[in-house]
Amino acid sequence: MIDPIAFQLGPISIRWYALCIVAGLVLAVYLSAKEAPRKKILADDVYDFILYAFPIAIVGARLYYVIFSWDQYKDNPLEIFAIWNGGIAIYGGLLAGFLVLVFFTRHRFINTWDFLDIAAPSVMIAQSIGRWGNFFNQEAYGAKVPNLDFLPASIREQMYIDGSYRQPTFLYESGWNLIGFILIIVLRRKTKFLKQGEITLFYLVWYGIGRFFIEGMRTDSLMLAGLRVSQWFSLLLVGAGLVLCLFRRKKVDLPYYQSE
Repeated sequence: MIDPIAFQLGPISIRWYALCIVAGLVLAVYLSAKEAPRKKILADDVYDFILYAFPIAIVGARLYYVIFSWDQYKDNPLEIFAIWNGGIAIYGGLLAGFLVLVFFTRHRFINTWDFLDIAAPSVMIAQSIGRWGNFFNQEAYGAKVPNLDFLPASIREQMYIDGSYRQPTFLYESGWNLIGFILIIVLRRKTKFLKQGEITLFYLVWYGIGRFFIEGMRTDSLMLAGLRVSQWFSLLLVGAGLVLCLFRRKKVDLPYYQSE
């Protein structure tokens, strides 16, 4: 088993989970800043946005988890602040980050759809990297399976939890997001193919579909009305993405992401 703590800085433990999150964030910021000038957005705007959005997204991710796991915290509310003990949800972070983005772009007089379009691929690759934090923590796994012979030994051994091999759902989601990232990068380079906002809507549909099915494989998810909370949210994302895409396609004056 891999030690979830990467190294110590005096009394402070630096966990692999945190390193995965930071690595994903750094790459996301770099890619967004590099793409920003194509949409006439300053790289400094990307950097400024992250300074506001990242801490608020962490708070949103924690609040989302606490709200849907209230029984775990109602008798000991101070535990809500012990984020180092685990318990954050990506959908809460995405929602909080989106709200910050809307406020930020309006304040800076930046087209919100353009900013979303440069951010969406970066978010997807950051999620792909960040999911490996679950691998090191041995969390976000699926049901018991007889073996995992199709995986490298290093991953297979880490997925041996409580006396059984577990479905590596973190790996499935990481791979799904990586494929989605590659598709977005390819599609957005095609001239007059995607219109403004459709990179973002592709992200919503792609991520939502993958998350719905992968979440159904997990054994540690928050439940609501017979489905996992994240499955309900995934359905909402897919529906919103498809409806908005069809509605916006009727607007013939929408610019293409990549013009001639």
